[in-house]
Amino acid sequence: MARISALSSPATLLERARGTLIGATITASTFTIGPSVLASGLLRTLVSKQFAEQKIDVLTLKLANKWIGLNSWLIDRVLPEIDWQLTMPTDLSLDKQYLLICNHQSWVDTTVMQHIGLPRMPLTRFFTKWELIFIPFLGLAFKVLGFPMMKRHSKEAVAKNPALKLQDMLEAKRACEGLLHQPFTLLNYLEGTRFTAKKHASQQSPYPNLLRPKAGGLGLAIQILGKQVDGLIDMTIVYPDGIPGYGDFWMGRVRRIGVDLREIPIPDWVLVGDYEEDREFRAKFHTWVTALWVNKQHTIDQMLNRFNHTDDVLAPANIQLGAK
Repeated sequence: MARISALSSPATLLERARGTLIGATITASTFTIGPSVLASGLLRTLVSKQFAEQKIDVLTLKLANKWIGLNSWLIDRVLPEIDWQLTMPTDLSLDKQYLLICNHQSWVDTTVMQHIGLPRMPLTRFFTKWELIFIPFLGLAFKVLGFPMMKRHSKEAVAKNPALKLQDMLEAKRACEGLLHQPFTLLNYLEGTRFTAKKHASQQSPYPNLLRPKAGGLGLAIQILGKQVDGLIDMTIVYPDGIPGYGDFWMGRVRRIGVDLREIPIPDWVLVGDYEEDREFRAKFHTWVTALWVNKQHTIDQMLNRFNHTDDVLAPANIQLGAK
């Protein structure tokens, strides 16, 4: 899938005006709701842990969802009508704890994810680097909203001092502790970066619409949270008219989007393995993730065919590998 800018004419005056208006609205919303979110984080440090978890965290999530809700309203009411092709389970819940994997093509992915997930799944979070805490407002917002923030040593440092690997694992567990008392959706983009033709060619990826998956982040999340989570959700997003930029989306230039959500059974052997220390398990886990990625490419093919009216049925993925 090419970038949308390569497939269409330059943005019209109306599209640019729409994008400017929506951008101003989102900015105003951020500066209106943002201070309340940051204030709730400050208040959290002044009350008991029980009160913080029962009251402050609930308030903070309501504020975050209010911000996302405005964005969703803009998508539904201000942008031109989008042809959404959606396939998803009927039993998703706002009260559960999920791990989420997804392909990654554009900053628009996160907006689509929030729009689709808002009425169906808990607030999406992802692992972030501890260094982001020093970015004004953004870093503190991540911290207040419960994004797991990790301090990890470089590969070179671990090679010189292997004991640091255990320290990193303990740090990851500490970073996830804030999620355990509440519903959550913990996102992992397995490709590790956004898809581009240049990256695809550099990797010699065998998947036409995907980069090669990196299993480490998912392996770590399952090792820490796997026995507690209610499910592993696989989200696939396609833009049949080309991969849009963030501005393209809010100018209303994206008219067709496909989203497929499906639950992936986590085999028992995955839940009891040690990704960090067990080399044999790690190799088997990589094979399992590769199978997921083969199925995801098949899903993308089906979704694009459905937009082209050559395949009206979106078959379930073949996820039997390692189920025993």
